Formats: sequence, structure tokens, C-alpha cells
Amino acid sequence: MISCAQSNAINEKEIIVSANRTSAYLPLLQNKKVAIVSNQTSVIFKENGNTHIIDSLLSLNINVVKAFAPEHGFRGKADAGEHVEDGIDTKTGLPIISLHGKNRKPQPDTLEGVDIVLFDIQDVGVRFYTYISTMSNVMEACAEQGIPVIVLDRPNPNGHYIDGPTLKPEHKSFLGMHPIPLVYGMTIGEYAHMVNGEGWLKNNIKCDLIVIELINYTHHSEYHLPIRPSPNLPNDQSINLYPSLGFFEGTPINAGRGTEFQFQRYGSPNFPISEFTYTPAPNFGSKYPKHEGKECNGVDLSTTPRQSKVNMTWLVDAYQKSPDKEAFFGKTFTIHAGSPKLKEQLKNGLSALEIESSWKVEIEKFKQIREKHLIYR
Repeated sequence: MISCAQSNAINEKEIIVSANRTSAYLPLLQNKKVAIVSNQTSVIFKENGNTHIIDSLLSLNINVVKAFAPEHGFRGKADAGEHVEDGIDTKTGLPIISLHGKNRKPQPDTLEGVDIVLFDIQDVGVRFYTYISTMSNVMEACAEQGIPVIVLDRPNPNGHYIDGPTLKPEHKSFLGMHPIPLVYGMTIGEYAHMVNGEGWLKNNIKCDLIVIELINYTHHSEYHLPIRPSPNLPNDQSINLYPSLGFFEGTPINAGRGTEFQFQRYGSPNFPISEFTYTPAPNFGSKYPKHEGKECNGVDLSTTPRQSKVNMTWLVDAYQKSPDKEAFFGKTFTIHAGSPKLKEQLKNGLSALEIESSWKVEIEKFKQIREKHLIYR
């Protein structure tokens, strides 16, 4: 057990991401044909500039034979949900196989000749953020082919709490594959241990899994992401508010896409006139934002204090402001929420606090499962 004094001392030290711990995983890659699951966040941090892990491994004569790309693509420039094509990395000449196109799970032929798979992607600790679904699919595919998986762990910027509605199995999708709360308070390495340990892969198959651990990290650590993990999470504020505002993805409400304040505001042309307005327009993060070119009456959350819960205040507010209540619920609202319960709670007029209180029993059950798979405290 780590004391409070020890915990504070650890937090004062620099967190070392697992990609930087080359001595811990390079020996496992020697004389192997290596495939890497990576994106723009997969870097080794250096004082004189960051190096993509693929470039580093190739410079060290590791035989990297291909890369797999998640949602948003290998360089992280595709819109949310956008089909990502296979291709060739122009810098290295390596084939890039999309895991967000026709196949979201590596196929046997794409793993043929691969001896080991290295997974290194920065996550944000939210169930409907699809990198954990990609990791689960990779683990399952590799387990079926008898290929080991190494996960290079990275900090969870939302790892300091557990909250939100729990996914019901009948609503499993790529936006949520396992029965967990929306915010589950685990690093991606811990999550991999849980997927394996709880038998959540198909037919209870087990992946030959190795997690390279972080140094100087606890779940109370505040971690600033130096590279945006996807086009519409540009800063700490957006990442912290994403669990609360991500529900708007399943509604007609704009959550800042098409502005430089993604997931830091929300609005609609159909809301009552307000002092704060903005007009979404196509940009780096969104080619076709909701309500493009229309003035949205909205709420600015760019200076909201750091959240340690999934805050339902804003979803309830938006629902109440929407003139067409039934049109509020888009086709993905239920799969974002993980069950139909949240939709029914909004329709029945429950307050934000009443909705948040309804999660507590399931969260306590999950915490018992989570506890078995924690690496960090």
C-alpha cells in the first residue's frame, strides 16, 4: 500500500511513458517480424524532439513489417467515424492496414508472417472512444493466431475517477464492447489485462499479453497530453469534458465541431436566443460539422473547472432547450449511452443529479472487477 506521502512524492516525479522504456521491450522484438498498431501519438519523447516509435525501431534494426491504423488513421487526420483506407507510409514504405475501414479486426492474412504485435496508442479513458475497441479486436485476432501482443502503456488523462452509465451487453458495438462504465479509471494497459482476465475475448480465448508499465504514474496523476489524441480533442479542457459532452454525438446538438473549441461548447440554431453564439465551419477536425454555416445559440464551457465526474447538467439542459424532443435522440444515442435507460430518464424529466445517482450501484460492482486488474494506484 502506498502512503499519501509516498503518493505525493511519486506525483512530483516525471511520468515516463512505456514507449520511452526501450530497454524493457526491445529484447522482446529482436529477431522477430513486428507489426505495430499506432497513430500520431505513438512517439518516444526526447529533449530535442519526439520520434515516432516506428522510426525509432527501424533505426535500431528492428524488423517492423507493417502498421495497423485505428480510427482517425495512421497520422490522426481523419474525421470521427470516417472510413480509413489501407495505404503505404510515405516515410518508411511500410504497408498500413486500416482497422477502421471494411475490417475493424485484423484478418488472418494480414497477420500472416507476423511474430509479435506492438500496440502503442494514447487513450483518453472513455468507453466510446474507439481505441480500446481496436485494442480488444487486435488482442482477439492475435490470440486466435497464437501471436503475442505487447501493450506500451500510456497515462489516462481521465484516470482519476470512475463514473457514467454502464454498457449493457445487448448494446455492444464498436463504441463500447464490454460491460464497463463510461469512464472506467484505467490505463490502456490495465484495460488490456481486464479484457484478458475477465474472458471478454470471443470464446473466452486468452491473448499472450505483455504490458510494459509506466514509471511514476498513479491514478491521481494529472497528465497533459503533448499530442492531440484525435482531431477533435485539441487540449486538456476538451479531453476532460469529452465524457460529459460526448453524448451529443448521438444527437443533433453541435458540441464544438467545426470550431477551435471542440467539446468545450455546445449549441444549436434551435435553442432559445442566448448571449453566447458561434457558427460551425469545416476545419481540420471536422469536414462536415453539424449546423455548418448556421449561428448556434449555445453554452461556453471553455473555462469550466476540471471535472471529476460525468456531468449530466449540460445534456439535460440541451434536451430541455430542444423544441423537438423526439428528434433529440439520434440513431447512435443509445449505443453512446450503453443502454436505453438514459434516453428514458431524459424523457421522464429526471434531473442531472437523479440521473448521476442512478449509476452508483453498477459502478460499485465494476470497481470490484477493476480492482483485480490495476497496475497503478
